[in-house]
Amino acid sequence: MRRTLPILAVLTVLLVAIAAANPLFLEPAGFLAFVKRAAPLVILAAGQYFVIVSGEFDLSVGSLVTVEVVAAARLIDGEESATWWVLLLLIAIGLLVGLVNGVITTALRVPSFITTLGMMLILSGAVFLWTGGAPRGALSDSFRAFGRGNLGPVPWSVLILVVVAGTGIALMRSDFGKRLMATGDNERAAALSGIGVHRTRILAFVVSGLAAAVAAILLGGFAGVSAQVGQGLEFSAITAVVLGGVVLGGGRGSVVAAMAGALTLEALFTLLNLYGISGALEYTVQGVIIIAAVAAGAMRFPFRLRVST
Repeated sequence: MRRTLPILAVLTVLLVAIAAANPLFLEPAGFLAFVKRAAPLVILAAGQYFVIVSGEFDLSVGSLVTVEVVAAARLIDGEESATWWVLLLLIAIGLLVGLVNGVITTALRVPSFITTLGMMLILSGAVFLWTGGAPRGALSDSFRAFGRGNLGPVPWSVLILVVVAGTGIALMRSDFGKRLMATGDNERAAALSGIGVHRTRILAFVVSGLAAAVAAILLGGFAGVSAQVGQGLEFSAITAVVLGGVVLGGGRGSVVAAMAGALTLEALFTLLNLYGISGALEYTVQGVIIIAAVAAGAMRFPFRLRVST
């Protein structure tokens, strides 16, 4: 909990600043609209957290989101009857991509940066080859309801986000979470203590793929079909995780802080938009955050070494 407090404090300051610029934000509808808009990124950050805390990266989630949205539109093509089996197919694709990333990274000992970068390029090329840059088809109303519909006054996106958050917390408190932390902290020590390091990391990639599939379902419903719908989301998810204080390299950080980091990033972009600052600055902000996080981690690490010796 102590590691979560700084990012929650920053998030609170940003939310107060947004409310000062736009008083309607304080109303339930305004705040729920903000959470609904942030939900896909928060879910992606939760999935990315499991990979990063195990000591790896997943750069393929943005392209996976694009593939899922484009494929859903093409397969459903406005037919309500196709919605549910396509939803199941999207979940299966997410799990499969995560499994392939995990197996290649662990069994073939290919660095995850290279594995997932290659997967990102494969998925991006597949989408362009299939669509020619102009996606066809249409999502059904029942599919889009997950991203833009409500259950009573509460958006479906918010409800799904709550379920994902609860599942993420439960996973990190389980034996799997403890094995994940131990693997990211010291792979050799974890292996000597009997932890299946490869199996643990593969499961982390599978969770990330599943999170990308859920985010794609919400984002497709909210933003519609586009060949650029997932562009840059992998970097936004990584930025959110490090903003939440999760250590790049693994072994430290909480899933709640990672999700709070995504909400903070979304709040920061909302505030910049309210003050008329160009959206192009978003990439610059993300770059600064990632570099600062890595630099801060590098400065703390030698200090720990001196203290321990």
